[in-house]
Amino acid sequence: MPRGEKSAYTDKQKRQAAHIEQSEEKKGRSDKDAERIAWATVNKQDGGGKQSGSGRKSH
Repeated sequence: MPRGEKSAYTDKQKRQAAHIEQSEEKKGRSDKDAERIAWATVNKQDGGGKQSGSGRKSH
């Protein structure tokens, strides 16, 4: 999977990122920075894309 590929994210994570991106753009951030901040925030909250399996840490 190439870097920046968003197919591994759930619909909820994609919606969250879109909402965060809109908020950042309202604050005057560029489109590129707003997108970067949005996905970084989603990754920090959820630890990345869809994850399952034994040995996965629980929150």
